[in-house]
Amino acid sequence: MEFFDVLFPINLNPLTYRCPDTLSDTVEPGMIVSAPLKNRTAKGVIVGKSLMIPHGNVRDIQKVYGDAPVLSNNMINLLRWMSEYYLSEQGFVLKNMLPKEAFKKVKQRKTLTRGVTKGLKGAEEDHPLNIINVNNNIVSATIDSIHKNAYRTFLLHAPSSVYEYSFLIKMLSGIENVILLVPEIAFIKNLLPLLKERFGERVCLFHSGLSSGKRSEAIERILSCCSDMVLGTRSAVFAPLKKVSFIVVLHEHSCSYKQEGGLCYSGRDIAVKRGYFERATVLLSSVCPSIESLYNCRTGKYTLLKPSDDVKKPGIRIVDMRYEKLLKPYLSKTVIDASARYIKNDKKVMFVINRRGYSTLLQCMDCNYVEGCPYCGIPLVLHKTDTANGHGLRVLKCHYCGYITRVPDSCGRCKGYNMRLLGAGTQRVQEDIEGLIGTKTLRIDSDRTRKKSEIEDLIGASLRGDFKIIVGTKLMTRRLGPESGSGSRGFSMAAVLKTDLFLNLPDFRSAEKAYQEILFIVDKIEPHGEIFIQTRMPQNYLFKYLKNYDYSSFVKEELHRRRVLMYPPYSRLLLIKFISKRDIFVELTEIIKKTKKIIPAHPPSIPPLPRGDTGGLKREGGNNKMKRMDDKVEIIGPDVKKNISGKYELKLLLKSPVRGELHSVARTFLEAFKDLKDVKIRIDVDPISI
Repeated sequence: MEFFDVLFPINLNPLTYRCPDTLSDTVEPGMIVSAPLKNRTAKGVIVGKSLMIPHGNVRDIQKVYGDAPVLSNNMINLLRWMSEYYLSEQGFVLKNMLPKEAFKKVKQRKTLTRGVTKGLKGAEEDHPLNIINVNNNIVSATIDSIHKNAYRTFLLHAPSSVYEYSFLIKMLSGIENVILLVPEIAFIKNLLPLLKERFGERVCLFHSGLSSGKRSEAIERILSCCSDMVLGTRSAVFAPLKKVSFIVVLHEHSCSYKQEGGLCYSGRDIAVKRGYFERATVLLSSVCPSIESLYNCRTGKYTLLKPSDDVKKPGIRIVDMRYEKLLKPYLSKTVIDASARYIKNDKKVMFVINRRGYSTLLQCMDCNYVEGCPYCGIPLVLHKTDTANGHGLRVLKCHYCGYITRVPDSCGRCKGYNMRLLGAGTQRVQEDIEGLIGTKTLRIDSDRTRKKSEIEDLIGASLRGDFKIIVGTKLMTRRLGPESGSGSRGFSMAAVLKTDLFLNLPDFRSAEKAYQEILFIVDKIEPHGEIFIQTRMPQNYLFKYLKNYDYSSFVKEELHRRRVLMYPPYSRLLLIKFISKRDIFVELTEIIKKTKKIIPAHPPSIPPLPRGDTGGLKREGGNNKMKRMDDKVEIIGPDVKKNISGKYELKLLLKSPVRGELHSVARTFLEAFKDLKDVKIRIDVDPISI
């Protein structure tokens, strides 16, 4: 009699079941089976034979589905690693790894066939991705690694997104069993036509935006080996390919690879780890690679691929708003005059401001009170309706919880009437630009693009040249393809408004993210065009490197700053969120006091970098003594707030250079609250948003 461990897609670890003799010849790890779970029958996955015979009444596996595993042994090993790394039950990992459609019975389709590679066709030969000169030596090094079936991770620091895509297309010829990841669904439309043209039905889409039927068909195509090239967002890293030889993560710096809710995993990091288990080659690529990935190249964990950067790029001008003549508080005369000049020459211009709505603040000038959300406490944003029936209607919205209210006539605190709208969003910028330049503009933001068809219509209008000026948020730049800055349809000028908003975020990665966002905009501008960056902080080190496209020097300074403050990549972070109907602040602080490995966080400062390798040492106090931090965990918090439902949310941020110590302290909190049903705990390992 054999016993197997069965894992269900719920928040549990594996349960042991007996395998009846009638099923013993068909059961193997990775297969879907049904077994009794409490008072019902549920479907789960066999994850291996039980290492010990259980005591008591052991129930039987009832049925086996299919004739082949849906999870390979490598995927089961990845699942176990994720459970340990992300401090989560294995069943919860399985729920994120396999979509619900994988557990449903899918009818076999006789029409499924393995696609064949097609040749190029007429118009495709003129596509910008086909005329880029890609370094053959770099391509050969990556292909050699794939053919050796050995794990290796490469980081391509591409000179442009067009080069990044061209490099990929050139590499894929002759390669089988490939997973291609993009950060957002919007990027798929740029890549899918080119892949379909070359590889036909071998290409399979796999992402959360698919319908249930399409996702079922995708799983069927992958398991039946009809499609061996999977294109999708972060969840596609779990595509059930029997064998993986090559994993590609495009725009690897993107924060979209990090899942914020549920299991907070990083699609990029999982791609690297799956490559390790599969003995596959992994390619991370970006025009602006993340600091962590570049650091991994320095330490020898990754191999850096950096082709010569001889690509002509648009000029970058830093506009100092302190001394500029301002036509509006957020629009300089320099930018408006340049825009008018480009439009006169029949060129296209984009204005980028990462704030939607009309005005970002409604403030009383008598008592300085700002109208805020009664639930979240953050300032409400004024919006003007776009519908014809509601023309002229103005409301205040909370961009955090969705709370909406009418615009008050008087101050909520002093009841005065001296109310003023401050700041600007896309609606106000659009209105002011049309008044200053006298040209009709197109606005692209999430307020105007609720449906996929609406997005496509707006992007189509911007590329056709129906409008010479486009105003939008980063949603606009994400939707434009990599070729939009390469040909005659491209934009010749961009103006980045309110750039300081990027730098003033309470985030140690704010400068890095600002550089990446701006470089993404640069990628959409024609080589002979211009980028205007408005700022009141021109002395910030970001702009010194940005205007010269000197990302290497920027990374060097950024690493220095993070090393002194012991931020990643020199340390690890772990965020714990407690949610409860009662305030558990006192209980939490008592646990913190009793945990010997915890020390309070030190006030941040940036002293000069000491000579030589500090070996994990940190400056402390004013006596220049160094204290070893390897066996300690810094803690920031707890921060307490009430959410919209009246529940308490407490956050703790843990920081340590040693991963094991970080997990040990986190398990202390999990153990302390595990029996309390009124307290929910969410763990975010390697958080992006703090």
